[in-house]
Amino acid sequence: MEQHTCPICGRAFPVVPRRATFPFCSPRCKMVDLGNWLDGAYRIPAQDDELFSENTGDGRTDQDGHDSSGG
Repeated sequence: MEQHTCPICGRAFPVVPRRATFPFCSPRCKMVDLGNWLDGAYRIPAQDDELFSENTGDGRTDQDGHDSSGG
């Protein structure tokens, strides 16, 4: 039988079709993952506007509301 590893606790468990907790091994690990999302533990890194050149021409504005395209 195929084995899968739980992304929360790392425990190996058998893959069962239509398992309600997949890809987690248990309801507990599923809830831990949900809690991580709700607490903001999983984040996608973003770039600050300061990292962009003032002459990008992308229509962005700086913190004072000025056009960052130089115009």
